[in-house]
Amino acid sequence: MKYVLSSGQGHKYHGMNAYTGALVTVMNRWILLFFVAFFSQTATAVLKIDITEGIEGATPIAIIPFQWSGSARLADSKISEIVSSDLARSGKFSPVAEKSLLARPQRPEDIHFKTWRVAGVDHLVIGTVQMIANDRFKVEFRLFNVYRGEQVLGYSFNATSATLRTTAHQISDLIFEKLTGLPGAFNSRITYVTSSGKPVEYRLQVADTDGYNPQTLLTSKEPIMSPVWSPDGSRLAYVSFESGLSAIYIHDIHSGGREKLASFKGINSAPAWSPDGKTIAMTLSKDGNPDIYIISLQSKALRRLTKHWAIDTEPAWMPDSQSLVFTSSRSGKPQLYELSLDTSSRPRRLTFDGGYNANASVSADGKVIAFVHGANNSYKIAVLYIDTRVMQVLTDGPLDESPDFAPNGTMILYASQHQGKAILAAVSTDGRQKQRLALSDGEVREPSWAAKRN
Repeated sequence: MKYVLSSGQGHKYHGMNAYTGALVTVMNRWILLFFVAFFSQTATAVLKIDITEGIEGATPIAIIPFQWSGSARLADSKISEIVSSDLARSGKFSPVAEKSLLARPQRPEDIHFKTWRVAGVDHLVIGTVQMIANDRFKVEFRLFNVYRGEQVLGYSFNATSATLRTTAHQISDLIFEKLTGLPGAFNSRITYVTSSGKPVEYRLQVADTDGYNPQTLLTSKEPIMSPVWSPDGSRLAYVSFESGLSAIYIHDIHSGGREKLASFKGINSAPAWSPDGKTIAMTLSKDGNPDIYIISLQSKALRRLTKHWAIDTEPAWMPDSQSLVFTSSRSGKPQLYELSLDTSSRPRRLTFDGGYNANASVSADGKVIAFVHGANNSYKIAVLYIDTRVMQVLTDGPLDESPDFAPNGTMILYASQHQGKAILAAVSTDGRQKQRLALSDGEVREPSWAAKRN
């Protein structure tokens, strides 16, 4: 719970060169081999995040170490460090290093604004953590505009030792929104797939957005692919090969309960939740070629949306739940198309630049599509601005895939490689800020970013 203290306005295409109808009969085998090829030993370790390219002109902000009272500071819960790390990862802020802080005020009356102004700091955060009972804490923070010399935001939270990191991410979200006008996305979660051992063991995991608190939801001797969050952040849909063939499951992350949603003959792949949470789109080949289908989660009624000789796959919903972006080879090579659920109209081609554009992710406001753009045997993350049809390549490749927008649309999470190792990476939507997320002793792929924390 939080209280306002005071506020002064306040089945992938990747790597497929022989792109023909014959691929349909071997796609399941290709998916399996592709997946195994990119994994080696992995442990359930914390993802380490390195900011590899920052943004010039990021807003300077000082996060003063929070004052603890009533107990010693708990391990891994230094709130100022978590908030600083969150804001730095956004690319929009440049937190002052703790060792470079000019002073460490603990109360509003201790702040000498003129000194901070001279140092070029725009905003300053102070806070306290007080133990009020056994394993119960009261966390407070205040955000100040240094140039105006006034408080612009302040909140108080109740927390336990298990929720202190979550509280820190909530503070980051509040600061981010106050200073940018955009919702924060730090107090959310990501999911990804790791593997380890010989024979390979696969794990479906979820973690905080900074890589902490990893939890394993499913372990399998067969590949797990394409996990994607439900809109409310309570469930995951994914593809599992645990029976030897592909099947789509829905997994409740709290109860651990699972439901097999699709296990038709042939391909069952690329699940995608509709924004209203009532429907899942997917790729099935049960009637011949891979086509796009949707299934009602309430009635389980299945509806076929495309019927074409080409391969249609990788559906992604537009925010109104009335149309889909998908990948199709109907032009001869993989390109992105948009299809209304009113299938009386033909799919509209969206991408024309280059011979390979696939695996779309749509921003929450529907204004930008992220996708994999292939050229000269290199695969990179690009964005397409819907209104202008302008495309911008954001990453360097050579094998970037599986893009997924942060809930606030400011960052794109994707799978990549670094020094021959499979990692996750993130890039700002303007391409100016980049970071790597890697396991210290293994590889990780198939990322998805939850819209909400449930």
